[in-house]
Amino acid sequence: MIKGLHHNAYRCRDSEETRRFYEDFLGLPLAGTLEIKESKSGRKTNTLHTFYRMDEGSYLAFFEAPDQPFEFKPQHDYDLHIALEIPMAELEPMRAKGLKAGIETRGVADHKFVHSIYFRDPNGYVIELTAKQPGHDAAMDPKTNGARTKLDQWQAGKQKLSAAD
Repeated sequence: MIKGLHHNAYRCRDSEETRRFYEDFLGLPLAGTLEIKESKSGRKTNTLHTFYRMDEGSYLAFFEAPDQPFEFKPQHDYDLHIALEIPMAELEPMRAKGLKAGIETRGVADHKFVHSIYFRDPNGYVIELTAKQPGHDAAMDPKTNGARTKLDQWQAGKQKLSAAD
């Protein structure tokens, strides 16, 4: 049985640059580091794995692996973004903090069940800070929101488009 998320891991260009964004700017404390000198397959490496703790006990983690090729690029929101929950009262102050720091900042976006602001981290990832709105839990309840029906309709629509081609 899955209990919850322990960590999500991503690549980073530079561990200290990443720490400044996640710890100094976002306020997630650096909780752990793991230096990896050899992979499980026996390949020599020089990799640093860092972990940033969130209040509920899960972590965002990063690998700085200079000996492993990786294409760092600005990610599109639809391709990859990390959404972190904050209280509504902190949304506007974080937006102002991002603008003042010269960090790419977008929003506030009203998604009806959440309000969100967006930053770009030093690795090109989109970081969404999101605040739940009244009605959030109902909007995310599959017993009443029709999520499965909507997915099935989406799939059927794709099949009709494929058949028409």
